[in-house]
Amino acid sequence: MKTPLLVILIILIFAWYLSFLATRLDRLHHRVETSWANLDGLLQRRAAIALEIARSDFADPASTLLLTSAAYQAREATVQDRSGAESALSGALALLLIDGQTHASSSERTLLDELSALTAKIRIAISIHTDSVSSTQAVRKRVAIRLFRLAGTAPLPVTYEFETDAL
Repeated sequence: MKTPLLVILIILIFAWYLSFLATRLDRLHHRVETSWANLDGLLQRRAAIALEIARSDFADPASTLLLTSAAYQAREATVQDRSGAESALSGALALLLIDGQTHASSSERTLLDELSALTAKIRIAISIHTDSVSSTQAVRKRVAIRLFRLAGTAPLPVTYEFETDAL
């Protein structure tokens, strides 16, 4: 009489464990999506500030053209082209800011200060996103997750190459 009850109890505990793993994995996937949405918003804002800087009298025409092109590419890049576009924008901003700090007006300095603060936020957002992705990837490597296909059809989250660049 105790054996069927024990088997039922073990099955219930195992079902609860699988449910727990599926719920945890779902939360981790949600965390990845949320962190990416936040990072994407900050990157879009950086591209907008880059366009404002390009439209000001801060840079020479060649730098303005380079910065405008890089900003538009970053704003409109597909998922596959995102890393290259963001890296190009980072490079264009770095080239512009190397020699441009000395002759900036007050409105341009405000834009540069906003860009600097935004860059710090982007670094934090990248850190949060890469942490979320690595946590999700670690949980998805578990045998129970793979064996019972608890991830469903959710794609494996990835980090992008531009996240390792120095902004």
